[in-house]
Amino acid sequence: MKQNYDNTRQHLLDTGHRMMVVKGFTGVGLNEILQAASVPKGSFYHYFKSKEQFGQSLLEDYFRNYLANMDERFAVTGNTARERLMGYWQKWLDSYCEPCDEQKCLVVKLSAEVADLSESMRLTLRDGADQIIDRIAACIEQGQRDMSLPQGDAYRTATALYQLWLGASLLSKLHRNSRSLENAMATTQTMLASDKA
Repeated sequence: MKQNYDNTRQHLLDTGHRMMVVKGFTGVGLNEILQAASVPKGSFYHYFKSKEQFGQSLLEDYFRNYLANMDERFAVTGNTARERLMGYWQKWLDSYCEPCDEQKCLVVKLSAEVADLSESMRLTLRDGADQIIDRIAACIEQGQRDMSLPQGDAYRTATALYQLWLGASLLSKLHRNSRSLENAMATTQTMLASDKA
């Protein structure tokens, strides 16, 4: 019984994610999610009190998976911290070269939309973004120790890089090409050029 409970809840979250990453939070109605997931409305309210709570849970699930992926990527041995970090940015660039319906970044898609609609969703997005920056900063600190990245304020550099990539992702959506992200990659390579080079 418990397994079924977890699977239905996760199925709703996965379905909502696929839809909202394309159409946004307000662009997807609850009935549309339920129809796509083939789940009755009563089952939805068994797991979530409202669409807003569903949105918050969706973001929490997204960040849990995203941060676990970052932890795995940054823990790989055999590469310098710079190589691991540049691999992270390359994966970001590659994912934005996919068709819009294949992109999965809820931070880029929902941040501006829900920041003024839902305080709980705003805080979840804020806290998740802060955790991403913390992980980038930790990787930069590792790179400073292994001498593959320049010395300096790791947290400030991590924040600037994340802001750069979020902004480039938005411009990429506006222009419907990857030029902004390619520019972000070039800027990132310059910012992360080793003192030894």
